[in-house]
Amino acid sequence: MHSSDFGEDFTWGVASSAYQTEGAYLEDGKGPSIWDLFSHREKKIKDNSNGNKATSFYHRYIQDVILMDFLNIRNFRFSLSWPRLLPDGVGRKNEKGIEFYNNLIDFCLECNIEPWVTLYHWDLPQALEEKGGWTNRDIVGWFEEYVALCIRQFGDRVKNWMVLNEPVAFTGAGYFLGLHAPGKRGLQHFLPAVHHAALCQSIGARAIKSLNGALQVGTTFSCSPVDPVDKQKHSVEAAQRADVLSNRLFAEPLLGLGYPWQELKVLQGLERYMKPGDETLLQADLDFIGLQNYTREVVRFSTIMPYLNARLVKASRRSVPHTDMDWEIYPEGIYRVLKRFHQYKGVKKIIITENGAAFPDKLEDGHVHDVDRISFFEQYLAQVLRAQQEGVNVAGYFAWSFTDNFEWAEGYSKRFGLVYVDYPSQRRIVKSSGFWFQHFLQNHQQLKKVV
Repeated sequence: MHSSDFGEDFTWGVASSAYQTEGAYLEDGKGPSIWDLFSHREKKIKDNSNGNKATSFYHRYIQDVILMDFLNIRNFRFSLSWPRLLPDGVGRKNEKGIEFYNNLIDFCLECNIEPWVTLYHWDLPQALEEKGGWTNRDIVGWFEEYVALCIRQFGDRVKNWMVLNEPVAFTGAGYFLGLHAPGKRGLQHFLPAVHHAALCQSIGARAIKSLNGALQVGTTFSCSPVDPVDKQKHSVEAAQRADVLSNRLFAEPLLGLGYPWQELKVLQGLERYMKPGDETLLQADLDFIGLQNYTREVVRFSTIMPYLNARLVKASRRSVPHTDMDWEIYPEGIYRVLKRFHQYKGVKKIIITENGAAFPDKLEDGHVHDVDRISFFEQYLAQVLRAQQEGVNVAGYFAWSFTDNFEWAEGYSKRFGLVYVDYPSQRRIVKSSGFWFQHFLQNHQQLKKVV
């Protein structure tokens, strides 16, 4: 398998996010985010760390972009930090923040690397969370203002935009389970957060197009096949309910199908947050859908989990190959989600906006030989190619992640990067997987030059 097998126009890149890499906590006028506060609380992050420094990308972006160029990476997905641009969430602009992203974008382009920008990757300004955050319908207006600022400042050079990153993750983990920022729990937080995020997903996309119709606009979903642990009726039904929540909740209203609340009755509570005209407002015509797949989920029936009555069965308990996150290595999963989303009417093009694996990388004699990660990429990419050859319009692939970084509730204990980061010194060491990608993409670079 070669990168050229996917076609000359296939987009190859790497991904990151602002909070996980930038650091520069409160520097140059940045306001606090919900993750700043959440990670500073005791026992919220497994290794008691925070993103104050992260990988210091704010200060080291030139080094990192040059390293991307060296590795033949021509597309870089990153997010903008809302509180770095608007410290209070609305109103006052932070010129230093605008300057940073202008410099980053300009340097990417100077190095012949195309920037792909995510508008929201979970770091909501704390000032807005104090007004209710995603549970407050006013966030639709706040988000529109933020989107307008970003497009006016950067839309002349950034051609590809993603509205939200994994909305089911930041609403579920942040507003229902309390495992992520801002640490809220319960349906009274989750349901309004879902509806307002879904509105922002579509309204944000339309706002981008209204400001610049030439831009390519998408959004990203975390997707995993959900299978029952056995063929028992209760298990099958539990898997179906989990699938509604994991894979359908945000995609279907966006595509004009409405919320799938008939299959998961607890979602009927969304009706109390709906206003006349919302069903139309939830819809948007996007240029592409970003799919993010890492594993599959296997569930069993459980009365312990309220509303869902389904519980995940960890990969380690099923004695299947798994990553350091205890996620099953299941390459066919990416094929299955590609085939599934291809069947939705209204999905024009699919980009894999995240795929990767955490392994217990070790730095030995100045090298990181992550052969398991190389095997992971080879197996998953083979399944992407399989889907493409069967007619799925999958047009790009972004590896997660370029460097090791702050992995949310896991802190710095899990490493996904193609590039190893020695956090005390912030030294970068290209892993074997990074050199594998360099060689893999060289074939694509040569094809582009010939054509």
